[in-house]
Amino acid sequence: MNESTIIIGGGIGGLFTGAFLAKNGIKVTVLEKNSIIGGGLQCFRRNGKIYETGMHVMGGFQPGGNLFRICKYLGILDKLKIHHIDSECIDELRNVKTGEIFRIPSGKEAFINRMSEYFPHEADGIRKYVEEIYRLTDEIPLFSLREEPKGFIFHSDKFVWPADKLISYYVSDEKLQEILAYLNPLYGGVRGHTPAYIHALINVLYINGASRFIDGSLQLAEALKGVIESNGGMVLSHCEVTKIQVSEKTVQYVETKAGERFFADRYVSSIHPVEMVRMVPPNTFIKGFVKRLNEIPNSYSAFSLYIDLKPESFPYIDHTCYYMEDFGSMWDQDKFDDATWPENFMYMTPPDSDQGEFAGRMLVHCIMGYDQVKEWEHTTVGRRGEAYNIWKQKCVNKVLDKLERIFPGFRDSVTDVYSASPLTVRDYYHTKNGAIFGYRKDCENLIFSQLTVYTKVRNLFMTGQNINLHGICGVPLTAIITSEAILGSNKIVNQINNA
Repeated sequence: MNESTIIIGGGIGGLFTGAFLAKNGIKVTVLEKNSIIGGGLQCFRRNGKIYETGMHVMGGFQPGGNLFRICKYLGILDKLKIHHIDSECIDELRNVKTGEIFRIPSGKEAFINRMSEYFPHEADGIRKYVEEIYRLTDEIPLFSLREEPKGFIFHSDKFVWPADKLISYYVSDEKLQEILAYLNPLYGGVRGHTPAYIHALINVLYINGASRFIDGSLQLAEALKGVIESNGGMVLSHCEVTKIQVSEKTVQYVETKAGERFFADRYVSSIHPVEMVRMVPPNTFIKGFVKRLNEIPNSYSAFSLYIDLKPESFPYIDHTCYYMEDFGSMWDQDKFDDATWPENFMYMTPPDSDQGEFAGRMLVHCIMGYDQVKEWEHTTVGRRGEAYNIWKQKCVNKVLDKLERIFPGFRDSVTDVYSASPLTVRDYYHTKNGAIFGYRKDCENLIFSQLTVYTKVRNLFMTGQNINLHGICGVPLTAIITSEAILGSNKIVNQINNA
């Protein structure tokens, strides 16, 4: 096609968009500010062990799943080391106060049956609820990699109900309502605001089967980079874009921090829209649009622990675990109370190539709002001061204390602990307020919080988790939308289905 595209940001959205375009003959250049590409796929090494910073468990990689088909189409499926979690238990919920443990299986009927065993008096409502969330996903053709129909798409009323309202419509048991919302930390669930379709997409994705990367998620970023480079493109790290030069509603070039200029026919921004707006000349976009970008609520952030475990001291757990202090706080995990935080958190032991009976490391993720680190927001990595380090260690100790309640003597298994706060997320992912899911989708004003891949600049497009859907599934689907805005409607979807 002899056309070129520059992509600003080498995260999941930028890399998938670049791979789709490169496979269709467009010369792609991806410019990434960090030393490591991948965004949420980034990993780091300590003492010879790999720690994932964002992407720990995935849906859609089971044979026939949407990500399975996408990666097969791109020719990278056989380059990925993926472990499918045992269908008998993909997730485990533990209520510490009551001692109850709920083990979640994969498979639609298995999920219905297991939940009905735990709550037999809600069996009818459970089945209707599961049928409904599957029906809601059918209202989004792209989720199943079906062609998008032409014209305006009409959705059912329940599609934009608050997720908590949808759950309570089908089941009345308050404990069950919270259990059905246990994946809130994977999509930033907020009571009264998160749309039912977001809840449905994430839950159906994992009910259909959950998987993990063996030896870290960076391999997916490297595989996507390979697609771009093998088709004549480039992926450049340490290449931070600081200026997008626009003239007569057309991008002329982008300029990096080092002063280098890159020229192309089209440009795709895979960074937070607020960051993109800062790079263009004043008045490129109307004031109302810029105001809107700054006022759309962002999702909450997280505090994470990366725990180095002593050899043969802690068993490998082949599913994701969710700690619950008690029922009652599933929808309020971003509400910080110094005396009780964290009331809920997720922990897991990632698999290695030679995974045996014992785990080598543990990842723990606790929801946290940006307000807890606001006093240090003008600092940079490694230069935040002693008060910040003391606060951070205090948070680490609180989490370790709670792990001790589940696993007495847990600290004896720990060699070292590395931690990350919302500021770490902000600075490495370049997201406003360290939002782990970008903009928060709000059913009270869905149009306000929903952005398209198009901009008022003719040759500037957007992609990534802020635009349509977030996560390991949502971002690649958004990349398809962005790519088809350039290549033509349904072109990528049809290529995937014909692969």
